Amino acid sequence: MPCSAVLLIDCPDRRGLVARVSSLLYERGANILHADQHRDHELGLFFMRVEWELAPEERGGFDLEAFRSAFAPIAAELGMRWTLTSSAHRPRVALFCSRYLHCVADLLHRWHSGELPCDFSMIISNHHDAEPLAGFYGVPFEYVEATAATREAAETRQLALLEAQRIDLVVLARYMQILSPAFVSRYPAAIINVHHSFLPAFTGARPYHAAHGRGVKLIGATSHYVTAVLDDGPIIEQDVARISHRDQVEDLVARGRDLERIVLARAVRWHLERRILCYGNKTVVFD
Repeated sequence: MPCSAVLLIDCPDRRGLVARVSSLLYERGANILHADQHRDHELGLFFMRVEWELAPEERGGFDLEAFRSAFAPIAAELGMRWTLTSSAHRPRVALFCSRYLHCVADLLHRWHSGELPCDFSMIISNHHDAEPLAGFYGVPFEYVEATAATREAAETRQLALLEAQRIDLVVLARYMQILSPAFVSRYPAAIINVHHSFLPAFTGARPYHAAHGRGVKLIGATSHYVTAVLDDGPIIEQDVARISHRDQVEDLVARGRDLERIVLARAVRWHLERRILCYGNKTVVFD
C-alpha cells in the first residue's frame, strides 16, 4: 500500500473550514485518498479527517514538513487542535494481559497476518501464562508482579519498560489490574481497554455474573480509552449478542469472549489508522 499522511482536526465550527484545508492540500499537489467530516451542532464543534498519498520521490513526492509549516498558521487562526502523521511511522505497541489470553492471542494473530499496522514491542503480564504465546510470535515478554499491595512498584517497573521501548500505545488485553491516575496521565488517549460489558452497564468486576443476575437479554463488550475514572473513558467500539433465560453464567462468558476479541481488535486498528478523535468523554470514529 502507498505511504499516506493523515490530518486530524477539531475546532469551533465556522464556514469555509473544509475549503481552507482542501485548498492548501490542492496547492501542495496532494492526491486525497479519503476525506470525512462531522459537526456536533449542540457544541458547535467541527471534526475532520483527511488522508492523502505520500508519493515516492520518483513521482515528485510530497514535502510533509513544508505542509506542516504552511498549515500551522491557518490552524492557529481558526483555533484548531490538530495532528499530522505519516503511515511510514509504525506505532510501537505494548500489550498488557493477565490470565485470560483470548484477546492477546487474537491481536497477535491479526498482527502476524498483517492486519494491524504496528510493531508489538512487548507483552507485559502479572502472570506467566502468556509467555509461551509471546515466544511463538517472537514478542519480548516481561513478567511484572502486580497486586493491589505492590501496584506502585509494579507501575514504576512497567513505565520504565514502556519508556525504554518508546511505546506509543498501550493495549489492555484483559489486564485484570487497575492502573493509577499517575500511570494513565503518562499516556493520554493512548491506553485502550476492553471491558466485558456494554458500558455504562455493569462496570467493575464480574459483569457477566451481574448481567446474569439481572436477567438481561443482551450482553456486550466495550473498548474504550482509559482515564483516571474506572471504566468511564471515551468509548471507541461496542457490540452485543442476544441471550436468553436458558443461558448460564458460563454461556455468557463464552459468548462474551468473542465480542471482546472483536471490539478490541477494531478499536486498536482504528487507533493505528488514525481514525479517532476524542472530545469531552466521547469519540468521533471516522469511516
